Amino acid sequence: MNHFKLAILCLAMTMGLILAGTDQELATDNTNPFFSPYKTPLNTPPFNLIKTEHFLPAIKEGIRQQQAEIDALVNNPEVPTFANTLRALDASGRLLSEVNAVFGALQGADTNPVIQGIAKEATPLIAAHGDNIRLNEKLFARVKVVYDLRAKLSLAPEEKFLLENTYRDFVRGGALLAEKQKARLRELNQQLAMLSLRFGDNLLAETNDFKLILENRDDLAGLP
Repeated sequence: MNHFKLAILCLAMTMGLILAGTDQELATDNTNPFFSPYKTPLNTPPFNLIKTEHFLPAIKEGIRQQQAEIDALVNNPEVPTFANTLRALDASGRLLSEVNAVFGALQGADTNPVIQGIAKEATPLIAAHGDNIRLNEKLFARVKVVYDLRAKLSLAPEEKFLLENTYRDFVRGGALLAEKQKARLRELNQQLAMLSLRFGDNLLAETNDFKLILENRDDLAGLP
């Protein structure tokens, strides 16, 4: 191995260690309430501890964790079953779901320019992550194996419901499209996600700016 190749290898190994260390720090950040058990009645979010700067790191970590769970699922050498595929998929992404639930509640009920800025940064990441799951060929192949055998499986009603709805979500999400069509779908989903966010922001701004001026006192008749 010449000196140039050795230098490149050392640089790659160093960068890998740095990135791994960054992920580890992110996942063990004790100042972020999302990275620790809530320890609250009925596991309700600790809104008194959650700050706006906690959301984006938690969203990114949630995406990273779920992608790792999906990678482990699709690389499972065992024959696809309901337990190791559908149940594993359904159980993935818990952190991301928790963060999105809290962020969505605040965004809808008590938004502000800072939260809106976070949404603009997080929305394309979440949209791309959703496409990475729905358009994952290996993952869909495992789901399809179980789906095709559904008549022979002894599934409980709720398990059958989950299987059928998951398969349908993949198909509607573009799993059966050709690669060129999948690429175009990704573009459209990104555009749609940002347009939906912009519409919500515009609607809120218009609502906040609305004024009803009554110049005739008779128009108040009947009001307490």
